Amino acid sequence: MQYLSTRGDATPKSFSEILLAGLAPDGGLYLPQQYPQVTKAELAAWRGLPYAELAFEIIRKFATDIPPADLRAITARTYTEQVYRTPAITPLKTLEPGLHILELSNGPTLAFKDMAMQLLGNLFEYVLTRAGQELNILGATSGDTGSSAEYAMRGKHGIRVFMLSPYGKMSAFQTAQMFSLQDPNIFNLAVRGVFDDCQDIVKAVSNDHAFKARQKIGTVNSINWARVVAQVVYYFRGYFAATRSDDEVVSFAVPSGNFGNICAGHIARQMGLPIRRLVLATNENDVLDEFFRTGVYRVRASAETFHTSSPSMDISKASNFERFIFDLCGRDAAQVRALWQQLEREGSFSLAGTPLFAEVGTRYGFVSGRSTHADRLDTIRTTEAQYGVIIDTHTADGLKVALEQREAGVPMIVLETALPAKFEETLVEALGRKPPRPQGYADLETLPQRFEVMDADAEQIKRFIAAHTGL
Repeated sequence: MQYLSTRGDATPKSFSEILLAGLAPDGGLYLPQQYPQVTKAELAAWRGLPYAELAFEIIRKFATDIPPADLRAITARTYTEQVYRTPAITPLKTLEPGLHILELSNGPTLAFKDMAMQLLGNLFEYVLTRAGQELNILGATSGDTGSSAEYAMRGKHGIRVFMLSPYGKMSAFQTAQMFSLQDPNIFNLAVRGVFDDCQDIVKAVSNDHAFKARQKIGTVNSINWARVVAQVVYYFRGYFAATRSDDEVVSFAVPSGNFGNICAGHIARQMGLPIRRLVLATNENDVLDEFFRTGVYRVRASAETFHTSSPSMDISKASNFERFIFDLCGRDAAQVRALWQQLEREGSFSLAGTPLFAEVGTRYGFVSGRSTHADRLDTIRTTEAQYGVIIDTHTADGLKVALEQREAGVPMIVLETALPAKFEETLVEALGRKPPRPQGYADLETLPQRFEVMDADAEQIKRFIAAHTGL
């Protein structure tokens, strides 16, 4: 299988070639030339598979250049009870008949990002070792991507991680998870600004092709195709757990900021997984909800981006959104280029009133909604009172919108974002007490922290990288 760019001006490449690349040279995002289709027979055969085997069966359709025996060994090493603290890897928690939460936060950093990042770490090490190469990973995080990437890459041969995060804008738990790491191949850079400033720096560095090549820069952000592919797996797992036959349909509700997680659901649906609706939930930073309601995509400036109690979604430029627009436009790269040129010039584009926008809900199954701080508190309280289940702030956003969009007779699966312990301050506000912490995380915030505070300046970041790679 070969991969092309959403901007249409990049040479097709293999899975292993784009694994380390991030953005395509033309500034676009990689997608397969066509989505592999899943047959009814395959759905039936996959229903009872352990998670690692299911991951192998799905990912092998995309990673056709990796020998099957090697890929099977990688997924078997990745998805283990030792790493995820449960043999089910992603258990389904039923709140009431037809309403479920898919647990995705049993990994080492207690967030759904571990589901893809642990695989990515093993894939990176495999490809780099095979090629005798090194890689310097540059990433941006609004909370959970950073820690999951660092925990997946720490100690990996030939890999360094330079992770940008918005200074003072993550929860105390998230900050401590990242900054307490003392591994010599991990570098935490706290940027004076918001997540979008960090993301813009990553894109600026990636678009400096000479620097990127010289410093061997790769990415682990959700623009990385392998991360999206890894997330496709748990949509299939959730479907199997919530249904008894392959003739049923389900809907998924997904807390969304950068559009990576729900983009994986879109891909699963395009592959043939029987998904009725993809329910997108935002917080007060409602750029995506505005588009799916009105057809207008309008990015916000840093000053317009709210710092909220679901901080991993405090994003106003959704990087993965371009992948969906490419599909929505019938894979017309020229149209995508024109839309993104307009976005850069004017800060927005509109598909309102066009036949394309009509297909967002009818052909692609997207609906959306928005949640506020008051909504989060209410949803957390209600869920604990009704079901005896404590959820984090982002999952609360997803559940609130899921209940608004729920349809009779269609199971609704809310994708869990993180364990509530990561957002202790808001959980105390909602419930009057601290949420439980898994064993081993009790004194995380008291550990020594190692990080550098820097301005939102791509050139300054590049100088730091060059000084710490020796390249």
